Amino acid sequence: MQGIQLGMIRKVLVCSPRFPRLCSSSKINKQVFHGYACLPRLWCSIASTTALPNSPSSFSTSTATRKHSEALVYNKHGEPSHVIRMESQELPELGEFGVRVKMLAAPVNPSDINMVQGTWRTEAVVNEKTLTKVPHDIPLVCAATLSVNPFTAYRMLHDFETLQPGDTVIQNAANSAVGQAVIQLGTALGIRTVNVVRDRPDFQMLEDRLISIGADYVVTEETLRKPEMKDLFKKIPRPRLALNCVGGKSSTELLRHLQRGGTMVTYGGMSKQPLTVPVSALIFNDIKLRGFWMTQWKKDQPHDSSQLNEMISRLCDLFRAKKLTAPLHTEVPFKEFKIALEASMKPFVSCKQILKM
Repeated sequence: MQGIQLGMIRKVLVCSPRFPRLCSSSKINKQVFHGYACLPRLWCSIASTTALPNSPSSFSTSTATRKHSEALVYNKHGEPSHVIRMESQELPELGEFGVRVKMLAAPVNPSDINMVQGTWRTEAVVNEKTLTKVPHDIPLVCAATLSVNPFTAYRMLHDFETLQPGDTVIQNAANSAVGQAVIQLGTALGIRTVNVVRDRPDFQMLEDRLISIGADYVVTEETLRKPEMKDLFKKIPRPRLALNCVGGKSSTELLRHLQRGGTMVTYGGMSKQPLTVPVSALIFNDIKLRGFWMTQWKKDQPHDSSQLNEMISRLCDLFRAKKLTAPLHTEVPFKEFKIALEASMKPFVSCKQILKM
């Protein structure tokens, strides 16, 4: 099982008629896996798929033949908590290459809220070729966020600049799940991070939290605009890489602090404001502007899973070593999804909402 375009992780009931030998019941001519699996565009993480012990009690015939799943859907755009509803959906037949996957957990990401795609669900049937495996010993929440947040952070730190220990990266929205992953991965690589967050009443608490996971410097958007930032870059090198998921004035300020020839990668637009790039940044500082979208990266590797597998392996090693952890999060029962949606849209949110199926 190779290649993915995903979103959501699940630990499974996975059934496929192509593998009858591992069935937990002789009455069901299907394979049953127990582990983690990745699906196309379903907000998940990925995980391993391992053979289920031959225990008749592990899965019942009624479970393996279930025909419906609960899904969050919408038929018009608007306030997510108002337009998204839960409904029962009939599962398609497995066919020769189909795999049925039971979801265990799914993060609510900012991109989900912006798109309001509404594809959180308890089960789905997908083509087996769209699944991949990761080790089963990774904690569920780590797996549930792996394919979006750590993946994005990893690729941006590796694909745009050849960073060396001692180099500096600057990022805005550093308290986001991607930002927290950048901090931890940067620490593991020996890279300094300058982390920008919005001004807020509980700044000290947030600063302490980010420093506890490896942040070198935490500053507010207001501080980023002050002359004292020049003093900071007398102590450490100017950043070679800037990571922008806010846009607007925040991205312009990131550009100002890049060293000559540096790169700013934009992977989000939380402010919904366009980038404003001074001409001098391009002419005199030769700044490079790039964009990144994890979904497109996966589409660009349809027949080569080597980079994906290497990334999964390295990230899982960091999870095991406790050098990479799940973002600060709250687990919310699936049927209480409106609570998760509303919480994820509140200002100054640093806590990822995880829907538990």
